[in-house]
Amino acid sequence: MHIAILTFDAFNDLDSLVAYAMLKRIALLGDADWQVRIASPTPRVTSMNGLTIDAHEDLSRVGDADAVLIGSGMKTREVAANPAIMGQLRLNPSRQLLAAQCSGTYLLGQLGVLQGVPACTDLTSKPWVAASGVEVVNQPFAARGNVATAGGCMAAHYLVAWLVARLKGIDAAREVMYYFAPVGEKATYVERALAHVTPTLAPQAAPAA
Repeated sequence: MHIAILTFDAFNDLDSLVAYAMLKRIALLGDADWQVRIASPTPRVTSMNGLTIDAHEDLSRVGDADAVLIGSGMKTREVAANPAIMGQLRLNPSRQLLAAQCSGTYLLGQLGVLQGVPACTDLTSKPWVAASGVEVVNQPFAARGNVATAGGCMAAHYLVAWLVARLKGIDAAREVMYYFAPVGEKATYVERALAHVTPTLAPQAAPAA
């Protein structure tokens, strides 16, 4: 199982790295085939807060990933206007799970994935995401078919819960949420996350291989 987290220069640390850490929980539990990889157009990228990280892979493998998560960043519109980058993002919701957070929703929209699909984004990005023709809804998480979006930096766990539930089942999603939830609030935290995600799961078929 290959999950690519698209991470561009001036990325939002929380979007990419929180999702990365939470998704890696499945591998730590013993699933050797579960691969979570930072995919970037350059070997190294620096976050909006000055953190520089090495990418695991370039964008050439994104089209082969089982799931793709697009984080946000301060240069999202520059990315969208770069045909060399956008041309590599050959995403296919008929056989891939596609998720985006905050301004990452704009990229999904530019790729034609959100036609007629209500989507979430953050309040800063909302005006220009809406202006691009995407129907923005005022909620933290939304999913339809194989496409999910979330709005707000702290909404990363909704996308993680959705991805894990779709790829490994609801029990695995519950375990991941429980592990990372704050002590003393674990039950509440888990149930709130799953209350958003569970209604979107059935009836759902797994993405085509």
